[in-house]
Amino acid sequence: MVGGVQALVSILNRSDRTTERSVLGALEERDPELAAQLKKLMFVFEDLLSLDDRSVQLVLRNVDSRDLALALKGASEELREKIFRNMSQRAAEALREDIQLMGRVRRRDVEEAQGRVVDVARRLEESGQIVISRGEDDMVI
Repeated sequence: MVGGVQALVSILNRSDRTTERSVLGALEERDPELAAQLKKLMFVFEDLLSLDDRSVQLVLRNVDSRDLALALKGASEELREKIFRNMSQRAAEALREDIQLMGRVRRRDVEEAQGRVVDVARRLEESGQIVISRGEDDMVI
């Protein structure tokens, strides 16, 4: 494969969530080992759980509040709570209210908002402001 796995990860990280899921789904059928390797190297919205609190706070300061509310509509309760814990109580309550007032939203809109939040995290990583852990291979004891 020209460019290798890292090139494919880079392409998928820049793709919309529908394309990303489609490619990974097809790969899981044809080459489950490669699909698992790609997933391990990719950073997706739920991976915000792996960030330390300081990094989460930095991401939150750089994300549009409307994008955050929309992105959290489709997030796990665990991720929502991590986000809320890293905000002031007043800001967390306002965000909870924004999410509730949104009502039903299209999955595509949620995924696009999640993609924009992930883009912020990736930019912060590229600038060296945060570190996104890619598993135990990144750790030195």
